[in-house]
Amino acid sequence: MRLTGARIARDAKTTETLDLEVRDGRIVFAAPNSRKANSSLPELDLTGFLVLPGLVNGHDHLEFNLFPSLAHGTYKNARSWAADIYQPSVSPVKEHLALSKRARMIWGGLKNLLSGVTTVAHHNPLDDTVLDPLFPVNVVKHFGWAHSLDFSPDLVKRFRTTPEDWPFILHAGEGVDEHARSEVGRLEQLGVLSERTVLVHALGLDQPDLQLLRARRCALVWCPSSNLSIYGQTLGASALQSDLSVILGTDSALTAQVDLIDELEVAQRTHLLTTDDLFEMVTTQSARVLRLNDGEGTIREGGVADVVVVEDHGQSPAEALQRMRPEIVMIRGKVRLVSPRFVDADDWHPVNVEGRGNWFTDVNLLSLHEETIRVLGPDYRLAGRRISQ
Repeated sequence: MRLTGARIARDAKTTETLDLEVRDGRIVFAAPNSRKANSSLPELDLTGFLVLPGLVNGHDHLEFNLFPSLAHGTYKNARSWAADIYQPSVSPVKEHLALSKRARMIWGGLKNLLSGVTTVAHHNPLDDTVLDPLFPVNVVKHFGWAHSLDFSPDLVKRFRTTPEDWPFILHAGEGVDEHARSEVGRLEQLGVLSERTVLVHALGLDQPDLQLLRARRCALVWCPSSNLSIYGQTLGASALQSDLSVILGTDSALTAQVDLIDELEVAQRTHLLTTDDLFEMVTTQSARVLRLNDGEGTIREGGVADVVVVEDHGQSPAEALQRMRPEIVMIRGKVRLVSPRFVDADDWHPVNVEGRGNWFTDVNLLSLHEETIRVLGPDYRLAGRRISQ
């Protein structure tokens, strides 16, 4: 396919008017109005649109995005929250776990696709029988992980057996009490803080912790909505305005009824970061922290063709992320989501998202919808929003 007429995002601030050719899932730049010899590619006129790099969600638990938020007030640490809500034989957990994991995973992928995410870091064991080529979004494959110090007794072994060029991701410092605040020091004693260590949440950080993480060149995943819902606070200026690499994640609907568009809005309301900062946190910086080396988070020659098309109102790429409404989401050169104005065939599946609008996707929503209704009834929600066809 050849995409013509659009402004192309080169970074958070700048754009360039270029035609993009997508060949074998890769980006090839072409001068406007030029035609390569013997090119027979179909063309899509995107005059009046802006092309952004696909977004990277730094943290999600994909199979939990149909759940309601499970919290009864605020908590001091993740251990107390888990003890309170983990009731697998009691409603509503019982009913949601009765839905197949495959269906729940696909819904989690759709939550991300509908918000312009093309790659997501899933913080649970990977299942190749679910994460096949038809899965709605790319899922990070090359990483090591542990849940946390409390729930992964083999954490050190997991870290040591993770290849050196992969990130190692774990929940840490998740809470506001002394138990949470002790975790960075305990991880240091265990020898698992390094330039490939990515800590999710990390609320329990004091200044010595920050200095240690900087010295070890660790990175953080910030999930502000989840933090505020469960613990009543989130990362402050000392962490967000430090020289630590910080990326943005949504967590799951268990703790936050949001997608990445919502999360960007919540993050902006902290007034601690600029729109340019937030753009980097869901594109190039997130790709760097997760060690994605195929062009994810950028639009570059030869890079993977993961892009999002939005209406062009003269805004910068960073400004375009505010309350973004994707018109097209392309992943590895394949269009996976389109607005009604771009539908050109009958083999698309309609999807309506409460409060957001209508799209069409190549994901077989009819069978997914039917399976979900059989188990959860017609009033199910995806990250807090009703979904209909």
